Amino acid sequence: MNRKIEKTDEEWRKLLTPEQFAVAREKGTERPFTGRYWDFHDKGVYLCVCCGNELFSSDTKYDSGCGWPSFYAPLNEEHVENAADNSYGMRRIEVMCSRCGAHLGHVFDDGPQPTGLRYCMNSASLNFVKKE
Repeated sequence: MNRKIEKTDEEWRKLLTPEQFAVAREKGTERPFTGRYWDFHDKGVYLCVCCGNELFSSDTKYDSGCGWPSFYAPLNEEHVENAADNSYGMRRIEVMCSRCGAHLGHVFDDGPQPTGLRYCMNSASLNFVKKE
């Protein structure tokens, strides 16, 4: 496990676009069907936009119809953390980068096998590295 990365909001603002900051650092969300990766099919690895932590593989990405990039498993379970999110009158499980605490999205139990999970992520919280 890599060591934790901590920065001030001012330091994050210098590294991220306003949308990336709003989503990854302020727990925002992008509108469905608008993010760069929701209908993206290249093969490779999705990284945390803030710290580069490897989060998801295109091998576990699928079209859930929800309008956000969806995965049935993280690349490495130690690279993500989950926490209860009871905001907006809903009960959800927030998914964050374990290295820097960036908000990535939420995980639901309505995904495909083999896990039955749907990691519903924000494109603004991700970068992509293509497989050669």
